[in-house]
Amino acid sequence: MAQDSTLDAFMMVGALDDKAIASTIATTARLRGEPKFLSVDVSDAIAERHPLYESEEIPASAFSTTPQRPDDKIDTIAVNHLIVAPASLSEDTVATFTRELFTVRQSLVKDLPGVSHIQKPDTDKDAALPAHPGAAAFIDGNERSFMDKYSDYIWGAVLLLSGFGSVAAWLRHYLRREERSENALHRDRLLTAISSVREATSLDDLAAMQSAADDILRETLACHEDGAIEDGDLTAFGLVLAQFHQAIVDRRAVIAQMSDADVAAKLDGGVLQPFPISTAAR
Repeated sequence: MAQDSTLDAFMMVGALDDKAIASTIATTARLRGEPKFLSVDVSDAIAERHPLYESEEIPASAFSTTPQRPDDKIDTIAVNHLIVAPASLSEDTVATFTRELFTVRQSLVKDLPGVSHIQKPDTDKDAALPAHPGAAAFIDGNERSFMDKYSDYIWGAVLLLSGFGSVAAWLRHYLRREERSENALHRDRLLTAISSVREATSLDDLAAMQSAADDILRETLACHEDGAIEDGDLTAFGLVLAQFHQAIVDRRAVIAQMSDADVAAKLDGGVLQPFPISTAAR
């Protein structure tokens, strides 16, 4: 356009420090003489009627200082280059992009001078171009934390897992009802065995009863480890077992005393002589 002599005027859009604009103006001055900069006198009216445009001024010497180009400030209109995104794009994605953009902006100025003009968008709800909710959240410092975003899901998952746990516990309790019933029978057997122990007449009978009680104990402990019976049931079983063992000890003492009495009777010629009986086990 600068070399086309049929053109009386042309317009360029870009940043004031854009090298292409300064080079074109210099070429125009070299080929066709110093250019005349035309002012947009109605820039305020244009910006008022069309909010996407802004009324701006080009300061003197914006494109060259020797000679001054322009030699005085000029009214004009400005338009922004916009980074746009659909409203459907994730707020997290836009917030992350906005954060990274303003983080690296200064480091790019040397290679891309235009990035120094990047500004934050207007986050007002009535702005002509509304900011994306993700960008607005970052700029206004209203980004939601991880817990803010997912707390409802987390608590829902906790409640769901708790419900599954309760169902699983109930199901396990239901499936092991036979083991609990068997454990109750074992406890009743021990209670009945206590009466049998007190009527036993030999140590062999007591040993057999003790062996059966040991088997019952092993089965009961296995049921407790499997979760078929609770700690309270095991405690009740322990009380019965302790009573059973005490009965065994007492009966052994009685049988031992009876054996001593028989021996003494034989030594006295078959006549049983009275003597004091110790309660201690032998």
